[in-house]
Amino acid sequence: MKKIVILFLSFFCVCAISNAKCKILVHPENRFLMYDDGRPFFWLGDTAWQMFHRHTKESAKIYLQDRAYKGFNVIQGVCLAEHGGLSSPNAEGEWAFLDKDFTIPNDEYFSHIRYIVNLADSLGLMVGLLPTWGDKFNLKWGPGPVIFDTEEKAEKYGEYIGKLFADKDNVIYILGGDRPADGCENIIRAMAKGIAIGICGREDYDCCLMTYHPWGGTSCTRWFTDEKWIDFYMQQNGHPYDVPLWERISGDYHNIKPVRPVLDGESLYDEHAIDFDMEKNGVSTDYHTRRYFYHEFFSGACGHTFGSTGVWQVWDPDKYKPAGNVFTGWQESLGRIASYQMGYGKELMLSRPYFSRIPDQSILNEEYDHLERITATRDRDGKYAFIYTERGKPIDVNLTTIGKGKKVRAWWFDPRSGRSINLGLFKKSESVVFTPMTQGQGNDWVLVLDDPAMRYGPPGLGVVKK
Repeated sequence: MKKIVILFLSFFCVCAISNAKCKILVHPENRFLMYDDGRPFFWLGDTAWQMFHRHTKESAKIYLQDRAYKGFNVIQGVCLAEHGGLSSPNAEGEWAFLDKDFTIPNDEYFSHIRYIVNLADSLGLMVGLLPTWGDKFNLKWGPGPVIFDTEEKAEKYGEYIGKLFADKDNVIYILGGDRPADGCENIIRAMAKGIAIGICGREDYDCCLMTYHPWGGTSCTRWFTDEKWIDFYMQQNGHPYDVPLWERISGDYHNIKPVRPVLDGESLYDEHAIDFDMEKNGVSTDYHTRRYFYHEFFSGACGHTFGSTGVWQVWDPDKYKPAGNVFTGWQESLGRIASYQMGYGKELMLSRPYFSRIPDQSILNEEYDHLERITATRDRDGKYAFIYTERGKPIDVNLTTIGKGKKVRAWWFDPRSGRSINLGLFKKSESVVFTPMTQGQGNDWVLVLDDPAMRYGPPGLGVVKK
């Protein structure tokens, strides 16, 4: 097992470095993101909201190296953080604005952010950069204060941010920050306009990628759809468990026009009080994070953002008050198994043709209760299919939808280990039942079905014997 892990980490380290100078674009079919050389860009994000404020140069390197090695490729951080962003200096002792004047950014503060962005770039990481957290324009909750209360202020600050990163291809701009845009739509539009002007000198949104991070349980499409600055739709599916999250992804995928890529920019964190009520619902585990990952991707998402409660807030019990229930400091939380398992899932998704993938429940012969959900995705031409069973429930599948020959190759992919089991060839039939080796909560599996003529290799990190 040690050898497999080492090879896995080495693979992603090499890939990360090789991607360092590539731009990210929207795929021509508007369902996916891609590198400018044509390769799929599989958005695997990590929430590091307080990164720019609480990380030193040295600790930022520890964090970013860990995420790069595990296959993450987007790090989401906030310039004006929720906790202490305006009321305390950053880890280098710098305040965000000069002389308590929120119209005069402190270049030294923002140079620290640029240092971290450059460091991420050297590791092949994109930065999902939030110019501000949402309480700075909509004080629905949080410390505030509101400093972007006019379009002029928002545009001026956006222009400053755009100029600061105009030469950086590894920055994706995420407006919003866990707040509704109700009544603030023009503030957001003004900030987007300012960013574009800062980057290329005019209101031209082709010069960058932008989206909006909404509050929990919503999509940016609630406020912004047919906007020139929106390149892909971001949701925040948040931190509950008993919700049909696949319906949220599927809703934007199938129903929102214009068609754009869809992803979840904040899902249930690892080691988080489920639905913010630990006594009632317990604490999330790696199983809960995997559940979000696979249901969302198989429902049509082009990306997924992972999170860890200790990591996003860079929690150090000797320095900071915890935000919510926090059990481990950020460095200890880095090593939790869930973060490795996100990379295993990425390896699976990239093991088969990527841009031809569509969500398709019709290959299943049954409908399932939402807590025993089975979600399917396939190649549009039937070259392969992935089917996720979140509690190991048997899968009744129509094999006639796979390939053009008389047989189908089947595999079990284990989301916990990243390894696969070759089940062999099966004669095509309209109803074939595949039963995983284990069942119950935490025993999730992915059934992989291939057209044998394509001669795909094993999905995941390697094959184990049954």
